[in-house]
Amino acid sequence: MLAPLLLLWPMSVVLTWLVAQGIANKPYDRQLGEMVRVLSKQVSVQGSGSAPVAKFMLPAGASEILHTDEADDIYYQVLGLRGEYLSGDRQLPVPSDEDRAPPGELRFRDDTLNNDSVRVAYLWVDVPGRPQHAAPLVQVAETLGKRSRLATEIIKGVILPQFVILPLAVLLVWLALARGIAPLNELQQRIRKRDSNDLSPIDERDAPEEVSPLVRAINDLLARLDQSLQSQKHFLADAAHQLKTPLAGLRTQAELAQREIDAGEHDPKAVKRSLQQIALSSQRAAHMVNQLLAMARAEDKEHAAAQRNVNLARLATETVRDFVPRAMEKRLDLGYEGPESGHALPVRGHALLLRELIRNLVDNALQYTPAGGTVTVRVMEDPFGQVVVLQVEDSGPGIPAAERDQVFQPFYRALGTDVDGSGLGLAIVREIAQQHGAEISLEDANLRHRAGLSEQAAAPFGPGARFTLRFPAAASAMANPAG
Repeated sequence: MLAPLLLLWPMSVVLTWLVAQGIANKPYDRQLGEMVRVLSKQVSVQGSGSAPVAKFMLPAGASEILHTDEADDIYYQVLGLRGEYLSGDRQLPVPSDEDRAPPGELRFRDDTLNNDSVRVAYLWVDVPGRPQHAAPLVQVAETLGKRSRLATEIIKGVILPQFVILPLAVLLVWLALARGIAPLNELQQRIRKRDSNDLSPIDERDAPEEVSPLVRAINDLLARLDQSLQSQKHFLADAAHQLKTPLAGLRTQAELAQREIDAGEHDPKAVKRSLQQIALSSQRAAHMVNQLLAMARAEDKEHAAAQRNVNLARLATETVRDFVPRAMEKRLDLGYEGPESGHALPVRGHALLLRELIRNLVDNALQYTPAGGTVTVRVMEDPFGQVVVLQVEDSGPGIPAAERDQVFQPFYRALGTDVDGSGLGLAIVREIAQQHGAEISLEDANLRHRAGLSEQAAAPFGPGARFTLRFPAAASAMANPAG
């Protein structure tokens, strides 16, 4: 605030000087004008016809009165009809053609006489019956001494109080701001002294009213940050617990195999069982690590932000093709319904993450569907061109309505199933779907009713599960089609 004050003060001085000059000129210009009008009344035109003559008769003692001003020099000049000199000071400049005015109109100008600046009042005398360009001229000039002194007095009267008021205003502003900012400084110190692990809300009662919205916003950020950190801690604790089981199994089976070998006469079948368990435990650990990496990749905002147009039909057909050997091993009917991979159904997204989403949905369906069941991956185009629909449905035991929100939580597995998994697949699906702006829903598939199976024939199967994702459709013309 001090900088604008110091900048405005000299501007105020200049403006005051200009205003003072205008104020000082007005009374003295009025006095000059009166002198010109008095002198113009002493001009007369004698004679008629083609050679009239202008006469100027200055009363006795009038010349001395014009020159009695002790502060300034006063000059006057009277010219005739043809510009001839009649009376006064010959050296007084004549107005230019641009400054010429109609007869009878009083005008003022600034000029120079004997290297002194003067203020000149002039008037062309109106002579009846004479053209405007042939009229007597009367001028009175005055130096600017009195005007300058009056302007200086005005400046002093305005500026000198400012020398007292300005420092006082600066002091008051300084004290007011220092007092007003003191609570902000206290708030700053309290925040600086906080421990990095302290995410408790800032007390709004001690904060100034003007910054209360800012404090509330910071408290909201701290609450969200605390929730995010708690979620990360919970996730890491669950991940450590989930990895602990296969690693402990690896160690146990390795010790059993080592003990059998050290015994000398070991049972080859027992060693083989131990090695099979080691392989199974290592497979579980590798799957868990891969799922954890996929989860981290799905949560990476910068990685997910690199999006382009992706052909969802192509990703779906390629993923189904990759799972065919596993489906045949479990004697499952794995199929795809939708357009061929060459038919573009573009969505805006990241190809690697979308492929991971489809893989997790298909893997989940294959794990929970009993032998002889069906798993179908379906891609459909919205008739209005607004969304592209991806569905994965199975004829497995289904998911109870009470658990459908929980299955998308990390490390959650439905009770009553003997399926071995990491519990991260559907959590990865939800995270990728959210980053692509897709809506996800879960419902019963009810495939046995649609197929017309009897209760006895449908006994091994359940209501099934159908995962439906609706992706915003991208432009039809794919600039960078990717699979």
